[in-house]
Amino acid sequence: MKKKNFSIGNIVLVVFLVLLLIPQTRTPIQVGVNKLKMLVFSPSAMDAKEQTQLDPFDYLVTDINGSSEAISVGKGKVTFLSYWATWCPPCIAELPSIQKLYADYGDKMNFVLLTNEDPAIVRRFIKKKGYELPIYFPEMETPEKLYSNSLPTNYVIDAQGKIIVKEKGAADWNSVKVRELLDGLNPD
Repeated sequence: MKKKNFSIGNIVLVVFLVLLLIPQTRTPIQVGVNKLKMLVFSPSAMDAKEQTQLDPFDYLVTDINGSSEAISVGKGKVTFLSYWATWCPPCIAELPSIQKLYADYGDKMNFVLLTNEDPAIVRRFIKKKGYELPIYFPEMETPEKLYSNSLPTNYVIDAQGKIIVKEKGAADWNSVKVRELLDGLNPD
């Protein structure tokens, strides 16, 4: 019989796969993998021919405290729109970059982070992580041009309602490239 030699790499791979099977370690590992991906990937504007024009509309939402609001999209102000969830590892990975972007651009444009989760779960998550983000719960169907069955899906919509960026999956929203794009859309 041949004796099998296990290398350190094989042992690490087996331990990694076992850790992925355990629910308590799966999410942190997935978040970490997504953060690594974000180191090399930053969203950018789509080619002009791929950009979609929305009819300006009001997104009917409830804020994290239970107040109803109507947030204008495509009516004179740039909008960052995010569909996300607390249980989604790519969403968790990119939220710190969104928080940093919101800290600098929150007064210049609309930030709308939408989730369909239980508000109590979302409030606990936001408090635990220390985020101060504009979290909302939709009170209307997602407009067809913004529908995606993938989380996270994020959009940058210009002041006239044109979708400039559509990004699925975790991305670094606090990059120089994103900031330059937003500065170009928000010239003041």
